[in-house]
Amino acid sequence: MPENPANRIIRIEHLTKVFRSKVKTIKAVDDVSFDVHRGEIFGLLGPNGAGKSTLIRILTTLLRPTSGTAFLDEYELGRDPEKIRAIIGVCPQNSTLDVELTAYDNLEFYGELVNVEKSVLDARIWQLLEMTGLSDLAHARVVTFSGGMRRKLEIVRAFIHHPLILFLDEPTIGLDPEARREVWQQIAKLNDEQTTIILTTHYMDEAEKLCNRIAFVDRGRLIALDNLENLKHMIPEGDLIEIGFDTISDGVISAIRENPLINSVDAKDQRLFISAKNGSKVLPKIVEIFEKFSVPMTSISIRSPSLEDIFIHLTGKKLDDGRSPDLKPSQRGNPS
Repeated sequence: MPENPANRIIRIEHLTKVFRSKVKTIKAVDDVSFDVHRGEIFGLLGPNGAGKSTLIRILTTLLRPTSGTAFLDEYELGRDPEKIRAIIGVCPQNSTLDVELTAYDNLEFYGELVNVEKSVLDARIWQLLEMTGLSDLAHARVVTFSGGMRRKLEIVRAFIHHPLILFLDEPTIGLDPEARREVWQQIAKLNDEQTTIILTTHYMDEAEKLCNRIAFVDRGRLIALDNLENLKHMIPEGDLIEIGFDTISDGVISAIRENPLINSVDAKDQRLFISAKNGSKVLPKIVEIFEKFSVPMTSISIRSPSLEDIFIHLTGKKLDDGRSPDLKPSQRGNPS
């Protein structure tokens, strides 16, 4: 069934961004095309230098593409930059809060910058402070806040004008696990308000927890895009079942291999490693075989492919194997 065009809030068509210097030419974004659905949390994953941040800078009108175009809602890049800025919010990797100002003052200053009406600005600020659990600290200077508190404040600051689309570039980088979970809860709350969220992250658990669909980019190119379940099906090895034992017979291994859903069976160091197309379906059958041969199991576990496994399958490298981060302005050559 064809997709309803009204469900697309971002449409990217053959975007390319090239940086040229006297030394070399870098294609940071290489002929990328995809759509983002209205109201979804869309994950953009890839190693350092993959082009994620460059793509975000293009979509937020901070960089002009070398070729190709994109539409955000009804507005086209290059033709309607001011209108695009009015419907988006951006939370960059690096903090831009004024730490000498209070939480309230940071929100008020930004609200005025994005033209929130003065008649509603105060109520909106208190609403966002309540959402972050910072209302009791509204008039405390941000310099006294923890990293997690600052990040939550920065995210809602980008949301102060009710944008249709919110760009979060590595929103939890450098935060401790508890602070990351608090930020996740906040992102989910914002998404409940039907805000479309574009999320770049290096954390696989973050993408698995939050994202409706995930795009993998590498060397500037889009290499895969789908929901998590469909991405897992790209790995032919399937689920991994690991069973511990004291002793085992060849009959057990042979019987397991007869199941058509089993890809491979390997025994090593008193553990059986079984690759299966549908681990949860075949596991009861495997247990029955152990019981039939009166072979006790000392441990049992099942694991579906992770996003890291998927990326390794697609590229042959880990997500953190990028050789360099996305180019900083001082490192770029001449854009074209």
